[in-house]
Amino acid sequence: MAKQDSRRDWSDHYWWSSDGVRLHARVYAGPDGTEKAPPILCMPGLARNARDFEALAVDVARHRKVIVIEFRGRGESAYAKDPMTYVPLTYVQDVVAMLDELAIARFAIIGTSLGGLVAMLMAGTLPGRLVGAVLNDVGPELEAAGLARIRDYIGAGGSQPTWMHAARAFGELNSAVYPGYEIHDWLRLTKRTHRLTAEGRIVTDYDKQIAAPLRVPGGADAAADLWPVYRALGAIPLLILRGELSDILGRAAAQKMVAELPQARLVEVRGVGHAPTMDEPEARAAIDAWAAELPAA
Repeated sequence: MAKQDSRRDWSDHYWWSSDGVRLHARVYAGPDGTEKAPPILCMPGLARNARDFEALAVDVARHRKVIVIEFRGRGESAYAKDPMTYVPLTYVQDVVAMLDELAIARFAIIGTSLGGLVAMLMAGTLPGRLVGAVLNDVGPELEAAGLARIRDYIGAGGSQPTWMHAARAFGELNSAVYPGYEIHDWLRLTKRTHRLTAEGRIVTDYDKQIAAPLRVPGGADAAADLWPVYRALGAIPLLILRGELSDILGRAAAQKMVAELPQARLVEVRGVGHAPTMDEPEARAAIDAWAAELPAA
């Protein structure tokens, strides 16, 4: 089910998960004549939503269809009744349900953090269907310090009275991630990650219960060996973005990823941590070059 607003660049698509959660995606149609080209699925990070891709999706959709997923519990996707379904394998099932509904056989993925983990799992479970991938500051080996930082802040926090208050608070929390940001940058990022409540307060735009699986002992640790699903990316066009200051994807791990799959290209985004917004010029140029390598049909 989709609805188009003539004032926007996208239409809304809603579908249902197997356990009855109503899910949402933004669909950017792409230019005429590209209907047979595999679309690009954009998948956000753990606490993020479709607005993370509001600039990038418009750019990429100049060449082909783009579908920006909102995982359950984020943005306009409904919250799950069972918080223990906030795990990557469930997100894979949710996305596959959408692919089946839209009869999409082949696709590429741009995945930030959690979205990149989902991309790797889909490569391993849907052989031959993934035609290209961008892994934004994520890989099969994750740094323990960064995982601990995420576990500490995810699901926490209250509300703020104005967007400016929220931007200043968000900036204080993430100053090490984007050390060069000014208040206008924080305000832009805050409007992507927060929402206005009916009571007029500013809050993060996700279900706080997404943190529940991370609170389980070992839940924030990469205990599973993800190298096999990473290798399942095979010979497709593969771009690895790494924030220069990242505490999630270490430089050694990123270099090992390139060594494991020689077709992979590594681009380090200067001056940012986890994760690049992909609005950075070097990230955008790398994504444009990657998209040009994707199959036309």
